[in-house]
Amino acid sequence: MRPFARIAFVAALMCSAPAFAQTQPGAPPPEPAPIQGPIAVDTPIESPKVDTSTALAATQVPPAIAEDKANTWLLDLSSGGRVTIQLRPDFAPGHVARIQELTRAKFYDGLLFHRVIDGFMAQGGDPQGTGEGGSKLPDLKAEFNRLPHLRGSVAMARAQSEDSANSQFYIVLMPTLKLDKKYTVFGRVTGGMNFADAIERGEPPANPTRIVHAWLASDNPPAYANAPAPAPVAPSILPSITGPLPTAAPGVTPPKN
Repeated sequence: MRPFARIAFVAALMCSAPAFAQTQPGAPPPEPAPIQGPIAVDTPIESPKVDTSTALAATQVPPAIAEDKANTWLLDLSSGGRVTIQLRPDFAPGHVARIQELTRAKFYDGLLFHRVIDGFMAQGGDPQGTGEGGSKLPDLKAEFNRLPHLRGSVAMARAQSEDSANSQFYIVLMPTLKLDKKYTVFGRVTGGMNFADAIERGEPPANPTRIVHAWLASDNPPAYANAPAPAPVAPSILPSITGPLPTAAPGVTPPKN
């Protein structure tokens, strides 16, 4: 190589060195705080016209379950209206039992929907209101089943571990079959879906919708009355204020989680 060409080549390398150095990997950036719930990213939302015929058979409620009022879950919302949910203990007995226990303990009264994504789902049931909380009860064993993520389906949010569902749940606003058998579906809205649609959007919403009261139909709740949401109570099944929060991982930021 001629001297002049050699000098030009070295100069070019020196000029490019800073840019090259900037492309070198450094310490990995800190991971964002995990949130429980279904993941919308990389989870395409299915068209509402998608063929769900293979899963619809599972949505037929056996008469014995439908007639048991303990399997009817009622959510009175601060934004107005009562949402009626048919619970499915035949597919998710552990999750339904948890919903029934927490409801009777008034755990859900006053809690907000902290993560609501338009065209996807509305998630609530966290006493911390951040997506990282739960009850003091043990996490649940996954009960993945054949119930599909159709519009109105209700499923339990979870962290990265399949067996990490606790108290958080989400209502599916549009069919999202990519989540089937990855989260435990334990019920479906049978009345008041228009009120679920009106839940305030946001992650978190600026003016979040709250659960004024959660009821089981078997406990003889009063007729629906639009009333302000009470402040969340702190029964023994709520997390300790001074204790550590339950570990959360990606999943309930749906669906979180």
